[in-house]
Amino acid sequence: MDDHAPMIEHAFSLEPREQSYVIDNIEGEIPDYVRGSYYLNGPARFSRAGFRYRHWLDGDGMVCALRFAGERVHFTNRFVRSAKFVAEETAGRPMFRTFGTSFKTDRLKRKIALESPVNVSVYPYQNSLLAFGEQGLPWELDPVTLETRGEYNFGGFLNDVSPFAAHPKFDAVTGEMFNFGIAYSAVEPHLNLYRFDVAGKLIYRKRLPLDYACSIHDFSLSPNYVVFYLSPYILNMKSLALDGRTMMDALAWEPERGSRLLIVSRNTGQQVATIPIGNRYCLHLINCFETESQLTVDVLELDHPIYDQYQVVPDLFTDVCAGQPVRFVIDLDNHELLETAVIDYLLAPDFPSIAPGQLTQPYRDFWMLGISATGRTGRKFFDQLAHANWTCAKACDCYQAPLFVYLGGEPVFVSNPRDEKVGVVICQMFDAKRVQSSFAVFDAFRVAGGPVATINLREPIPLGFHASFKLARKDS
Repeated sequence: MDDHAPMIEHAFSLEPREQSYVIDNIEGEIPDYVRGSYYLNGPARFSRAGFRYRHWLDGDGMVCALRFAGERVHFTNRFVRSAKFVAEETAGRPMFRTFGTSFKTDRLKRKIALESPVNVSVYPYQNSLLAFGEQGLPWELDPVTLETRGEYNFGGFLNDVSPFAAHPKFDAVTGEMFNFGIAYSAVEPHLNLYRFDVAGKLIYRKRLPLDYACSIHDFSLSPNYVVFYLSPYILNMKSLALDGRTMMDALAWEPERGSRLLIVSRNTGQQVATIPIGNRYCLHLINCFETESQLTVDVLELDHPIYDQYQVVPDLFTDVCAGQPVRFVIDLDNHELLETAVIDYLLAPDFPSIAPGQLTQPYRDFWMLGISATGRTGRKFFDQLAHANWTCAKACDCYQAPLFVYLGGEPVFVSNPRDEKVGVVICQMFDAKRVQSSFAVFDAFRVAGGPVATINLREPIPLGFHASFKLARKDS
Protein backbone atom coordinates (compact mmCIF):
# COMPACT_ATOMS: atom_id res chain seq x y z
CA MET A 1 0.00 0.00 0.00
CA ASP A 2 1.29 3.46 -0.91
CA ASP A 3 2.12 6.02 1.75
CA HIS A 4 0.78 9.49 0.90
CA ALA A 5 1.44 10.82 4.40
CA PRO A 6 5.08 9.94 5.10
CA MET A 7 6.11 10.36 8.73
CA ILE A 8 2.57 11.32 9.84
CA GLU A 9 3.06 8.90 12.75
CA HIS A 10 5.19 11.58 14.40
CA ALA A 11 2.06 13.69 14.93
CA PHE A 12 0.36 10.88 16.86
CA SER A 13 3.29 9.78 19.02
CA LEU A 14 3.84 13.13 20.73
CA GLU A 15 3.61 13.57 24.48
CA PRO A 16 2.98 17.33 24.59
CA ARG A 17 3.93 19.33 27.66
CA GLU A 18 1.70 22.06 29.00
CA GLN A 19 3.41 25.37 28.41
CA SER A 20 2.89 29.14 28.34
CA TYR A 21 5.35 31.51 26.68
CA VAL A 22 5.83 34.42 24.30
CA ILE A 23 6.66 33.10 20.83
CA ASP A 24 10.07 34.25 19.68
CA ASN A 25 10.18 32.70 16.20
CA ILE A 26 7.79 34.36 13.74
CA GLU A 27 8.54 34.42 10.04
CA GLY A 28 6.91 37.07 7.87
CA GLU A 29 4.53 39.72 9.16
CA ILE A 30 1.20 39.34 10.92
CA PRO A 31 -1.25 42.09 9.87
CA ASP A 32 -1.80 44.66 12.61
CA TYR A 33 -5.57 44.08 12.72
CA VAL A 34 -5.11 40.50 13.98
CA ARG A 35 -5.73 41.23 17.65
CA GLY A 36 -7.41 38.83 20.02
CA SER A 37 -7.31 35.17 21.01
CA TYR A 38 -7.24 32.12 18.75
CA TYR A 39 -8.33 28.82 20.33
CA LEU A 40 -7.93 25.25 19.08
CA ASN A 41 -9.12 21.95 20.57
CA GLY A 42 -8.24 18.40 19.55
CA PRO A 43 -7.13 14.94 20.68
CA ALA A 44 -3.62 15.10 22.09
CA ARG A 45 -2.81 11.85 23.88
CA PHE A 46 -3.10 8.51 22.11
CA SER A 47 -1.59 6.21 24.74
CA ARG A 48 -1.71 5.81 28.49
CA ALA A 49 0.38 3.46 30.64
CA GLY A 50 1.55 1.64 27.52
CA PHE A 51 -2.00 1.17 26.17
CA ARG A 52 -2.56 2.66 22.72
CA TYR A 53 -5.83 4.00 21.34
CA ARG A 54 -7.03 3.08 17.86
CA HIS A 55 -9.11 6.05 16.74
CA TRP A 56 -8.38 9.76 16.17
CA LEU A 57 -11.39 10.68 18.35
CA ASP A 58 -10.02 8.69 21.32
CA GLY A 59 -7.31 11.08 22.52
CA ASP A 60 -7.70 13.34 25.56
CA GLY A 61 -8.61 16.90 24.60
CA MET A 62 -6.00 19.64 24.72
CA VAL A 63 -6.81 23.31 24.12
CA CYS A 64 -4.23 25.68 22.64
CA ALA A 65 -4.40 29.46 22.63
CA LEU A 66 -2.58 32.15 20.67
CA ARG A 67 -3.04 35.63 22.10
CA PHE A 68 -2.24 38.37 19.59
CA ALA A 69 -1.42 41.66 21.36
CA GLY A 70 0.59 44.40 19.74
CA GLU A 71 3.68 42.84 18.21
CA ARG A 72 3.63 39.88 20.60
CA VAL A 73 2.02 36.46 20.25
CA HIS A 74 1.65 34.40 23.42
CA PHE A 75 1.09 30.63 23.31
CA THR A 76 -0.57 28.46 25.97
CA ASN A 77 -1.66 24.82 25.89
CA ARG A 78 -3.37 22.70 28.56
CA PHE A 79 -5.21 19.41 28.73
CA VAL A 80 -8.88 19.70 29.63
CA ARG A 81 -9.31 18.26 33.15
CA SER A 82 -12.45 16.35 32.24
CA ALA A 83 -13.89 13.65 34.50
CA LYS A 84 -12.22 11.05 32.27
CA PHE A 85 -8.83 12.78 32.32
CA VAL A 86 -8.78 13.27 36.10
CA ALA A 87 -9.92 9.72 36.90
CA GLU A 88 -7.38 8.13 34.57
CA GLU A 89 -4.56 10.40 35.70
CA THR A 90 -5.32 9.45 39.30
CA ALA A 91 -5.50 5.73 38.50
CA GLY A 92 -2.46 5.84 36.22
CA ARG A 93 -4.21 3.68 33.62
CA PRO A 94 -7.01 3.78 31.04
CA MET A 95 -10.47 3.26 32.56
CA PHE A 96 -13.10 4.30 30.02
CA ARG A 97 -14.14 2.94 26.67
CA THR A 98 -13.55 5.45 23.90
CA PHE A 99 -15.06 6.10 20.49
CA GLY A 100 -12.93 3.50 18.73
CA THR A 101 -11.21 1.49 21.48
CA SER A 102 -12.53 -1.02 24.03
CA PHE A 103 -10.78 -3.27 26.53
CA LYS A 104 -11.77 -5.90 29.07
CA THR A 105 -12.17 -3.66 32.11
CA ASP A 106 -13.47 -0.52 30.38
CA ARG A 107 -16.38 1.52 31.72
CA LEU A 108 -19.22 3.60 30.33
CA LYS A 109 -20.67 6.69 31.97
CA ARG A 110 -23.69 5.47 33.97
CA LYS A 111 -23.40 2.31 31.84
CA ILE A 112 -25.01 4.04 28.87
CA ALA A 113 -22.60 6.59 27.36
CA LEU A 114 -18.99 7.39 26.68
CA GLU A 115 -17.16 9.54 29.20
CA SER A 116 -16.18 12.41 26.91
CA PRO A 117 -12.50 13.25 26.38
CA VAL A 118 -13.71 16.80 25.53
CA ASN A 119 -11.57 16.95 22.39
CA VAL A 120 -13.63 18.40 19.53
CA SER A 121 -14.16 22.18 19.75
CA VAL A 122 -13.70 25.29 21.88
CA TYR A 123 -15.63 28.58 21.88
CA PRO A 124 -15.56 31.85 23.83
CA TYR A 125 -18.83 32.16 25.77
CA GLN A 126 -19.94 34.96 28.07
CA ASN A 127 -16.70 35.92 29.85
CA SER A 128 -15.40 32.38 29.75
CA LEU A 129 -14.28 29.64 27.39
CA LEU A 130 -16.11 26.34 26.77
CA ALA A 131 -14.46 23.15 25.49
CA PHE A 132 -16.78 20.61 23.89
CA GLY A 133 -16.76 16.89 23.18
CA GLU A 134 -19.46 14.70 21.67
CA GLN A 135 -22.73 14.05 23.52
CA GLY A 136 -21.79 15.59 26.84
CA LEU A 137 -21.81 18.95 28.59
CA PRO A 138 -18.95 21.35 27.82
CA TRP A 139 -16.19 22.12 30.29
CA GLU A 140 -15.45 25.68 31.35
CA LEU A 141 -11.89 26.97 31.02
CA ASP A 142 -10.17 30.16 32.06
CA PRO A 143 -9.84 32.06 28.75
CA VAL A 144 -6.28 33.19 29.56
CA THR A 145 -4.62 30.38 31.52
CA LEU A 146 -6.84 27.58 30.06
CA GLU A 147 -7.19 26.16 33.58
CA THR A 148 -10.24 23.90 33.82
CA ARG A 149 -12.97 25.35 36.04
CA GLY A 150 -15.42 22.45 35.82
CA GLU A 151 -18.32 21.01 33.89
CA TYR A 152 -20.66 23.74 32.64
CA ASN A 153 -24.37 23.02 33.19
CA PHE A 154 -25.86 26.37 32.13
CA GLY A 155 -26.96 27.42 35.59
CA GLY A 156 -28.38 24.00 36.44
CA PHE A 157 -30.72 23.82 33.43
CA LEU A 158 -28.86 20.72 32.17
CA ASN A 159 -27.20 17.76 33.89
CA ASP A 160 -24.25 15.47 33.20
CA VAL A 161 -26.29 13.05 31.04
CA SER A 162 -28.06 15.73 28.97
CA PRO A 163 -27.13 14.94 25.35
CA PHE A 164 -25.18 17.93 24.08
CA ALA A 165 -23.21 18.10 20.82
CA ALA A 166 -19.85 19.69 20.04
CA HIS A 167 -21.10 22.25 17.49
CA PRO A 168 -23.07 25.05 19.16
CA LYS A 169 -24.07 27.97 16.97
CA PHE A 170 -23.89 31.60 18.10
CA ASP A 171 -26.01 34.28 16.46
CA ALA A 172 -23.93 37.47 16.30
CA VAL A 173 -27.09 39.59 15.94
CA THR A 174 -29.17 38.24 18.86
CA GLY A 175 -26.39 36.82 21.02
CA GLU A 176 -28.32 33.55 21.31
CA MET A 177 -26.71 30.13 21.39
CA PHE A 178 -28.30 27.02 19.88
CA ASN A 179 -27.21 23.42 20.24
CA PHE A 180 -28.61 19.91 20.04
CA GLY A 181 -28.10 16.37 21.30
CA ILE A 182 -29.34 12.98 20.17
CA ALA A 183 -31.13 10.49 22.41
CA TYR A 184 -30.16 7.18 20.79
CA SER A 185 -33.14 5.17 22.00
CA ALA A 186 -33.97 2.11 19.91
CA VAL A 187 -37.69 2.64 20.64
CA GLU A 188 -38.12 6.43 20.62
CA PRO A 189 -35.02 8.14 19.24
CA HIS A 190 -35.24 11.90 19.28
CA LEU A 191 -33.29 15.09 18.76
CA ASN A 192 -33.02 17.55 21.66
CA LEU A 193 -32.87 21.16 20.47
CA TYR A 194 -31.65 23.82 22.91
CA ARG A 195 -32.00 27.59 22.68
CA PHE A 196 -30.24 29.92 25.15
CA ASP A 197 -30.65 33.68 25.42
CA VAL A 198 -27.80 36.21 25.45
CA ALA A 199 -27.35 35.73 29.21
CA GLY A 200 -27.08 31.95 28.90
CA LYS A 201 -30.58 31.20 30.21
CA LEU A 202 -32.37 28.26 28.61
CA ILE A 203 -35.29 29.52 26.51
CA TYR A 204 -36.43 26.05 25.47
CA ARG A 205 -35.46 22.42 25.14
CA LYS A 206 -37.54 20.73 22.45
CA ARG A 207 -37.63 17.01 21.71
CA LEU A 208 -38.08 16.20 18.02
CA PRO A 209 -38.83 12.56 17.10
CA LEU A 210 -36.48 10.80 14.67
CA ASP A 211 -37.27 7.82 12.45
CA TYR A 212 -34.08 6.14 13.60
CA ALA A 213 -31.15 6.83 15.92
CA CYS A 214 -28.99 8.60 13.36
CA SER A 215 -25.61 10.06 14.21
CA ILE A 216 -25.52 13.84 13.74
CA HIS A 217 -22.38 15.88 14.33
CA ASP A 218 -23.32 19.39 13.16
CA PHE A 219 -26.25 21.62 12.15
CA SER A 220 -26.90 25.07 10.71
CA LEU A 221 -28.76 28.21 11.62
CA SER A 222 -30.60 30.94 9.68
CA PRO A 223 -32.55 33.93 11.05
CA ASN A 224 -35.76 31.88 11.32
CA TYR A 225 -34.78 28.22 11.04
CA VAL A 226 -32.56 25.50 12.45
CA VAL A 227 -31.48 22.91 9.86
CA PHE A 228 -30.18 19.37 10.30
CA TYR A 229 -28.81 17.04 7.64
CA LEU A 230 -30.12 13.60 8.62
CA SER A 231 -27.89 10.83 7.27
CA PRO A 232 -28.80 7.16 7.84
CA TYR A 233 -25.70 6.47 9.94
CA ILE A 234 -27.41 4.61 12.75
CA LEU A 235 -26.20 3.84 16.27
CA ASN A 236 -27.20 0.56 17.92
CA MET A 237 -27.28 1.45 21.62
CA LYS A 238 -27.62 -2.20 22.67
CA SER A 239 -24.30 -2.97 20.99
CA LEU A 240 -22.66 -0.10 22.84
CA ALA A 241 -24.24 -0.51 26.28
CA LEU A 242 -24.71 -4.27 26.55
CA ASP A 243 -22.46 -5.97 24.00
CA GLY A 244 -19.28 -4.09 24.88
CA ARG A 245 -18.74 -2.67 21.40
CA THR A 246 -17.17 0.68 20.66
CA MET A 247 -19.19 3.58 19.31
CA MET A 248 -17.39 3.09 16.00
CA ASP A 249 -18.40 -0.58 15.79
CA ALA A 250 -21.98 0.14 16.91
CA LEU A 251 -22.58 2.51 13.97
CA ALA A 252 -24.02 1.18 10.70
CA TRP A 253 -24.37 2.96 7.34
CA GLU A 254 -27.78 2.21 5.73
CA PRO A 255 -27.94 4.42 2.61
CA GLU A 256 -31.09 2.71 1.34
CA ARG A 257 -33.01 4.69 3.97
CA GLY A 258 -32.05 7.96 2.24
CA SER A 259 -30.92 11.32 3.62
CA ARG A 260 -33.12 14.30 4.48
CA LEU A 261 -32.98 17.92 5.54
CA LEU A 262 -34.90 18.51 8.76
CA ILE A 263 -36.10 22.13 8.99
CA VAL A 264 -37.17 23.42 12.39
CA SER A 265 -38.69 26.75 13.42
CA ARG A 266 -36.11 28.69 15.37
CA ASN A 267 -38.84 30.58 17.25
CA THR A 268 -40.89 27.60 18.44
CA GLY A 269 -38.48 24.67 18.13
CA GLN A 270 -41.12 22.73 16.19
CA GLN A 271 -40.56 20.78 12.97
CA VAL A 272 -41.46 22.64 9.81
CA ALA A 273 -40.56 20.10 7.12
CA THR A 274 -38.32 17.21 6.13
CA ILE A 275 -37.03 17.16 2.56
CA PRO A 276 -35.43 14.16 0.81
CA ILE A 277 -32.00 14.95 -0.70
CA GLY A 278 -30.56 11.61 -1.86
CA ASN A 279 -28.49 9.14 0.11
CA ARG A 280 -25.15 10.74 0.90
CA TYR A 281 -23.52 11.71 4.20
CA CYS A 282 -22.76 15.05 5.82
CA LEU A 283 -20.43 15.56 8.77
CA HIS A 284 -20.18 19.37 8.62
CA LEU A 285 -22.48 22.08 7.29
CA ILE A 286 -21.12 25.40 6.00
CA ASN A 287 -23.87 28.00 6.42
CA CYS A 288 -27.60 28.64 6.03
CA PHE A 289 -29.52 31.80 5.09
CA GLU A 290 -32.82 33.10 3.76
CA THR A 291 -33.72 35.26 0.78
CA GLU A 292 -37.39 36.13 0.26
CA SER A 293 -39.26 32.78 0.30
CA GLN A 294 -36.19 30.61 -0.13
CA LEU A 295 -33.87 28.90 2.32
CA THR A 296 -30.31 28.11 1.21
CA VAL A 297 -28.46 25.32 3.00
CA ASP A 298 -24.75 24.79 2.22
CA VAL A 299 -23.02 21.59 3.29
CA LEU A 300 -20.01 19.39 2.68
CA GLU A 301 -21.38 16.12 1.30
CA LEU A 302 -19.43 12.85 1.27
CA ASP A 303 -20.21 9.60 -0.51
CA HIS A 304 -20.43 7.82 2.86
CA PRO A 305 -19.41 8.35 6.52
CA ILE A 306 -15.84 9.27 7.36
CA TYR A 307 -15.32 8.00 10.92
CA ASP A 308 -13.97 4.63 9.79
CA GLN A 309 -11.14 6.56 8.13
CA TYR A 310 -10.00 7.92 11.52
CA GLN A 311 -8.46 4.57 12.44
CA VAL A 312 -6.14 2.79 12.99
CA VAL A 313 -3.92 5.59 14.34
CA PRO A 314 -1.61 6.71 12.70
CA ASP A 315 -2.65 5.14 9.39
CA LEU A 316 -5.66 7.33 8.62
CA PHE A 317 -7.76 8.04 5.50
CA THR A 318 -6.51 4.94 3.65
CA ASP A 319 -9.68 4.69 1.56
CA VAL A 320 -11.14 8.14 2.08
CA CYS A 321 -14.08 8.86 -0.21
CA ALA A 322 -14.71 11.86 -2.40
CA GLY A 323 -16.87 14.73 -1.25
CA GLN A 324 -17.74 18.27 -2.28
CA PRO A 325 -19.50 21.47 -1.24
CA VAL A 326 -23.21 21.27 -2.12
CA ARG A 327 -25.86 23.99 -2.02
CA PHE A 328 -29.56 23.15 -1.52
CA VAL A 329 -32.15 25.84 -2.25
CA ILE A 330 -35.53 25.20 -0.56
CA ASP A 331 -38.90 26.75 -1.40
CA LEU A 332 -40.22 27.74 2.03
CA ASP A 333 -43.82 28.08 0.84
CA ASN A 334 -44.11 24.55 -0.56
CA HIS A 335 -41.20 22.94 1.33
CA GLU A 336 -39.70 21.62 -1.88
CA LEU A 337 -36.13 21.36 -3.13
CA LEU A 338 -35.83 23.93 -5.92
CA GLU A 339 -32.19 23.71 -6.88
CA THR A 340 -28.93 21.94 -6.13
CA ALA A 341 -25.52 23.42 -6.97
CA VAL A 342 -22.02 22.07 -6.36
CA ILE A 343 -18.44 23.30 -6.30
CA ASP A 344 -16.02 21.04 -8.11
CA TYR A 345 -13.65 20.30 -5.24
CA LEU A 346 -13.71 16.55 -4.59
CA LEU A 347 -10.67 16.05 -2.34
CA ALA A 348 -12.45 14.88 0.82
CA PRO A 349 -13.12 18.44 2.06
CA ASP A 350 -13.64 19.00 5.77
CA PHE A 351 -13.56 21.63 8.53
CA PRO A 352 -15.41 24.35 6.58
CA SER A 353 -15.22 27.89 7.88
CA ILE A 354 -16.74 31.27 7.04
CA ALA A 355 -16.38 34.80 8.38
CA PRO A 356 -18.12 34.60 11.81
CA GLY A 357 -20.20 37.70 11.16
CA GLN A 358 -21.70 36.05 8.08
CA LEU A 359 -23.24 33.14 9.99
CA THR A 360 -26.99 33.03 9.13
CA GLN A 361 -26.41 35.66 6.38
CA PRO A 362 -25.91 35.55 2.59
CA TYR A 363 -22.20 35.12 1.86
CA ARG A 364 -19.80 34.00 -0.86
CA ASP A 365 -16.48 32.88 0.53
CA PHE A 366 -15.52 29.92 2.69
CA TRP A 367 -12.43 27.89 3.52
CA MET A 368 -11.84 24.17 4.07
CA LEU A 369 -9.12 21.55 4.33
CA GLY A 370 -8.62 18.85 1.71
CA ILE A 371 -6.59 15.70 1.04
CA SER A 372 -4.71 15.85 -2.25
CA ALA A 373 -4.31 12.06 -2.56
CA THR A 374 -8.06 11.37 -2.35
CA GLY A 375 -8.90 8.46 -4.67
CA ARG A 376 -5.55 6.72 -4.17
CA THR A 377 -5.07 3.87 -1.71
CA GLY A 378 -2.75 4.25 1.24
CA ARG A 379 -2.67 6.46 4.30
CA LYS A 380 -2.99 10.17 3.77
CA PHE A 381 -3.80 13.36 5.64
CA PHE A 382 -4.98 16.93 5.13
CA ASP A 383 -2.44 18.82 3.04
CA GLN A 384 -4.53 21.43 1.20
CA LEU A 385 -6.17 24.66 2.29
CA ALA A 386 -8.87 25.57 -0.21
CA HIS A 387 -10.64 28.91 -0.54
CA ALA A 388 -13.87 28.77 -2.54
CA ASN A 389 -16.82 31.02 -3.25
CA TRP A 390 -20.26 30.30 -4.62
CA THR A 391 -19.85 32.47 -7.71
CA CYS A 392 -17.27 30.02 -9.12
CA ALA A 393 -17.84 26.36 -9.94
CA LYS A 394 -14.35 25.42 -8.75
CA ALA A 395 -12.17 26.11 -5.74
CA CYS A 396 -9.65 28.14 -7.72
CA ASP A 397 -7.55 29.35 -4.79
CA CYS A 398 -5.78 26.42 -3.12
CA TYR A 399 -2.63 26.09 -1.06
CA GLN A 400 -0.72 22.82 -1.38
CA ALA A 401 1.48 22.06 1.61
CA PRO A 402 5.02 20.80 0.88
CA LEU A 403 5.91 17.13 1.28
CA PHE A 404 5.94 16.03 4.94
CA VAL A 405 3.83 19.05 5.99
CA TYR A 406 0.25 18.48 7.15
CA LEU A 407 -2.60 20.79 8.10
CA GLY A 408 -4.93 20.64 11.06
CA GLY A 409 -7.59 22.67 12.72
CA GLU A 410 -10.52 24.52 11.24
CA PRO A 411 -9.15 27.47 9.20
CA VAL A 412 -10.33 30.48 11.19
CA PHE A 413 -11.11 33.76 9.42
CA VAL A 414 -10.13 37.10 10.98
CA SER A 415 -11.31 40.21 9.17
CA ASN A 416 -9.81 43.66 8.86
CA PRO A 417 -12.30 45.93 10.67
CA ARG A 418 -11.39 48.75 8.30
CA ASP A 419 -12.18 46.72 5.18
CA GLU A 420 -14.44 43.65 5.22
CA LYS A 421 -12.94 42.48 1.91
CA VAL A 422 -9.58 41.99 3.61
CA GLY A 423 -8.74 39.28 6.11
CA VAL A 424 -6.58 36.33 7.05
CA VAL A 425 -7.17 32.70 7.88
CA ILE A 426 -5.16 30.94 10.56
CA CYS A 427 -4.39 27.26 10.09
CA GLN A 428 -2.33 24.78 12.10
CA MET A 429 0.67 23.13 10.40
CA PHE A 430 2.87 20.18 11.34
CA ASP A 431 6.21 19.42 9.72
CA ALA A 432 6.53 15.67 10.25
CA LYS A 433 10.11 15.45 9.02
CA ARG A 434 11.37 18.16 11.38
CA VAL A 435 8.73 17.30 14.05
CA GLN A 436 7.84 20.98 14.31
CA SER A 437 4.49 22.69 14.86
CA SER A 438 3.44 26.12 13.68
CA PHE A 439 0.41 28.24 12.92
CA ALA A 440 0.28 29.72 9.45
CA VAL A 441 -1.39 33.05 8.69
CA PHE A 442 -2.69 33.29 5.11
CA ASP A 443 -4.14 36.14 3.10
CA ALA A 444 -7.69 34.79 3.13
CA PHE A 445 -8.36 35.66 -0.49
CA ARG A 446 -5.00 34.50 -1.87
CA VAL A 447 -4.22 31.34 0.07
CA ALA A 448 -2.45 29.79 -2.93
CA GLY A 449 0.40 32.23 -2.37
CA GLY A 450 1.29 30.53 0.91
CA PRO A 451 1.52 31.96 4.42
CA VAL A 452 2.19 35.65 4.92
CA ALA A 453 3.41 34.75 8.42
CA THR A 454 4.39 31.54 10.20
CA ILE A 455 4.25 31.33 13.99
CA ASN A 456 6.68 28.61 15.06
CA LEU A 457 6.20 26.86 18.40
CA ARG A 458 9.06 25.82 20.63
CA GLU A 459 7.76 22.25 20.91
CA PRO A 460 5.43 20.22 18.67
CA ILE A 461 1.75 19.64 19.42
CA PRO A 462 -0.74 17.19 17.84
CA LEU A 463 -3.01 18.21 14.98
CA GLY A 464 -6.33 19.56 16.21
CA PHE A 465 -9.96 19.70 15.15
CA HIS A 466 -12.03 22.86 15.58
CA ALA A 467 -10.89 26.40 16.28
CA SER A 468 -12.36 29.83 17.04
CA PHE A 469 -11.23 33.43 17.43
CA LYS A 470 -12.29 36.14 19.87
CA LEU A 471 -11.47 39.66 18.79
CA ALA A 472 -9.79 41.91 21.34
CA ARG A 473 -11.89 44.75 22.68
CA LYS A 474 -11.06 48.11 21.16
CA ASP A 475 -10.06 49.50 24.56
CA SER A 476 -7.65 46.65 25.31
